[in-house]
Amino acid sequence: MKKILIVILLLNQAASAQTLSRDERMEWWREARFGMFIHWGVYAVPAGTYKGQRINKAAEWIMNRGKIPVADYQQFAHQFNPIKYDPEAWVKMAKDAGMKYIVITAKHHDGFALFKTSASKWNVVDATPYGKDLLKAYVEAFRAEGLKVGFYYSLIDWHHDQFPIDGIHPLRNHSDALEMNKTRDVRHYAEYMRNQVTELLTGFGEISVIWFDFSYPNREHRGMPGKGRNDWESEELIGLVRKLQPNIIVGDRLDLPTDGNFPKDLATPEQYTPRVAPTINGQPVRWEVCHTLSGSWGYHRDEGTWKDEGQLINILVDTVALGGNLLMNVGPTARGTFDARANKALATYGEWMDVNSRSIYGAGPSEFKAPTGTKFTQKGNRLYLHLQNWPFRHVHIEGLGRKVKYAQFLHDASEIHWLDPDAEVDSNIGVAVGDGILTLELPVLKPDVVSPVVELFLKD
Repeated sequence: MKKILIVILLLNQAASAQTLSRDERMEWWREARFGMFIHWGVYAVPAGTYKGQRINKAAEWIMNRGKIPVADYQQFAHQFNPIKYDPEAWVKMAKDAGMKYIVITAKHHDGFALFKTSASKWNVVDATPYGKDLLKAYVEAFRAEGLKVGFYYSLIDWHHDQFPIDGIHPLRNHSDALEMNKTRDVRHYAEYMRNQVTELLTGFGEISVIWFDFSYPNREHRGMPGKGRNDWESEELIGLVRKLQPNIIVGDRLDLPTDGNFPKDLATPEQYTPRVAPTINGQPVRWEVCHTLSGSWGYHRDEGTWKDEGQLINILVDTVALGGNLLMNVGPTARGTFDARANKALATYGEWMDVNSRSIYGAGPSEFKAPTGTKFTQKGNRLYLHLQNWPFRHVHIEGLGRKVKYAQFLHDASEIHWLDPDAEVDSNIGVAVGDGILTLELPVLKPDVVSPVVELFLKD
């Protein structure tokens, strides 16, 4: 009864709080541009290998890829004891990398919860030797340093006995799958999800992002009872979220209508940067791309496809140049630390953002066309030319002639010589520039900076 009264009180407080418009509640998100994704769970124990066989897919899907039965998978929890977990160290690495918000997997597809939940014993407090709520310390540490806090919550749950045995379930090839499905009803599971989401959105204060993943409609449930297309009861779920936290940001991975009433805030492309900014019905949308430092979301000990410095920076620049945010993922180890390769990648971001961050925070697309091998971001009357491929001496930019009053490198504030169409032909440049062309003269030797940035001050 006490818990019920607390929930009612929180619901009343949420209802009485000021509800912001979508533009208002997303103002901080548009300014941030760069966040950290964290995929963490008991899958960090096998770390991409099961019974001596490497699973050549994302490590957090090992239960699926290895077709691991629930009883066997549960054994990994006995070895999940992150005694080196230090959320203050995590927040320092995130801040040093230039990240402004964090989203962590409160529950992934394996159903394991990083928080104490009354809905199931399959959680870090009740099922592991660690025995403490991991989200509580995470929220306190990141919030104390001014970073926005978010939760990822999977709509999939391979551990729950009412979740359908479908085409991606670990038991999909089980000889009795059809019979087992006859006793499973996803409506009971939908209620279970709402109970856990209620705990997440009432037990940790204000949460800035809820990142659901993922709903796939019109599935074949192989005889499982359900309500049809919307058997997740997604409308009830999103309604609960909006009631508990009216100003939270919600992504698009719910099975909901795509008309004007679709209550999503973000489109969420994954592991690629679009060629052009995403749209729905021809209209621009807010979007956030998520990427991994390597090829796996969860910790994969033997993963070999780690991105190099140029790729890391270019992914961020390419995203902001199209008007999106980047959520870059880290998969902590079962001890609660970041892999050394992840630390190195975060340091790459930190070094670059230390001198170039104003080309990212609050910046977005530009109306000007960037030359080949470069990208533009813009904020107000400052235009940022990202030199992703270092040219030989000259960059010719169409449409900027007579519009620039000063140019400099961001990393050292050194002035850059430039030539307008109205200026006399520079003997060092020795080329005729066309009408409307701005020509920058750069050093032959590339500065010791990944993807140097030229800041162009536009005339008012």
